Amino acid sequence: MKKGILDVLKGKFLVSGDAPKHWLFIIFVSFLATVMIGSSHSADRKVHQIAALNEEVKELRSEFVELRSDVQRLKLESTITKIVESKGLYPSETPPKKIKVKSFKE
Repeated sequence: MKKGILDVLKGKFLVSGDAPKHWLFIIFVSFLATVMIGSSHSADRKVHQIAALNEEVKELRSEFVELRSDVQRLKLESTITKIVESKGLYPSETPPKKIKVKSFKE
């Protein structure tokens, strides 16, 4: 067993008679390692992309809430009154009256 480990460490299995079989296995393992590393990098890239998109969603949600509150404030009667006063329009002094139309049935 000691001799087998020593032969592997020295690299004798790469130059022995059945070396092509060993080289093919080494190339296959290298290819699998390369695929695994590429897959890992791809997964990491997707994780970072998801994190960035989550941050963007948070920012857009806070902007939406801010704009919605601004619109609600602008819809208030007091705000509308201030805006139209600058244009020369004032609220009516007399309250509106209902107009009732009687329909004639024949």
